[in-house]
Amino acid sequence: MYNGNENIMICDHPLVKHKITMLRKKTTGTNEFRAIVEEIAMLIGYEALRDLELEDVEVETPIETAMCPVIAGKKQAIIPILRAGLGMVGGLLKLMPTAKVGHIGLYRDEETFEPHEYYCKLPTNIGQRKIFVVDPMLATGGSAIAAVNFIKQRGGKNITFLCVIAAPQGLEKLAEAHPDIKIFAGNLDRELNEKAYICPGLGDAGDRIFGTK
Repeated sequence: MYNGNENIMICDHPLVKHKITMLRKKTTGTNEFRAIVEEIAMLIGYEALRDLELEDVEVETPIETAMCPVIAGKKQAIIPILRAGLGMVGGLLKLMPTAKVGHIGLYRDEETFEPHEYYCKLPTNIGQRKIFVVDPMLATGGSAIAAVNFIKQRGGKNITFLCVIAAPQGLEKLAEAHPDIKIFAGNLDRELNEKAYICPGLGDAGDRIFGTK
């Protein structure tokens, strides 16, 4: 929980903290960085999936027939914010292999830091799905707010946002703009600098995931 807001969860698991430290190191190479982001996504996703609904089905075990719980509905959607969000999709698909995957493409104006949409493709029946929007970094909050806006405009309702690290400014702006969504962050970092980069941060997540500069 963050500042008494029950919809904001900052992960306190030691494995997540350890893996984020590995991401912060500038010596961590592309392959290792990509793998760790996927692992963190799976660990944070595990926490974010605690409220999935269950239903009982009949199962024949080697001993007897029993009523056992399975996930009800199975209508999940994973929506990465391009391009860095792609790095988190694999980890969540390991938890939700039947989930549909959409994509939202945004780029940030280097002067105003405002997000601009260049692509949006969502799964069908988005209003009936439990939606997980993913982006490794929640900095100013602009891209996350815009992505959730796009999803809501197309009928999405049940939305959870997942990130690896967050700045206080972005976290608070996202929660204020969309108080109905749940937010899960691996770590709350100190602040944004004058260039709107998270400090201490981990650099440009997209560049480090894909090996570009």
